[in-house]
Amino acid sequence: MQLESTPRDDALVVTAMMERIDAAIAIQFKDDLHAVTENGPPRVVLDLSQVDFLDSSGLGAVVAAMKLLAPEQKLELAGLGANVEKVFRLTRMDSVFTIHSTVDAAFDGIAQAS
Repeated sequence: MQLESTPRDDALVVTAMMERIDAAIAIQFKDDLHAVTENGPPRVVLDLSQVDFLDSSGLGAVVAAMKLLAPEQKLELAGLGANVEKVFRLTRMDSVFTIHSTVDAAFDGIAQAS
């Protein structure tokens, strides 16, 4: 699994430890993220700071993982690099997710809309 999870305050921080989320790993990424977040706290912060490339399959995997969360859970994103942020902005998914500039900002209450 290329995800690391760390409890923090009232949330679970899940860090994607891969450079790419593309068609080759999208399904495994979604399944792994679902496994890590299942029965977790209401707030999940997905740290994408290590991800340099995300294609439409990767975006679909993030959205699918969000939909697999329990009704009381919410997925937030943090640490989007320029290339990844561009995908969210161009697809207008930046209006669907709460996006934080960094993981620390997610816990300071400072959200940065892309």
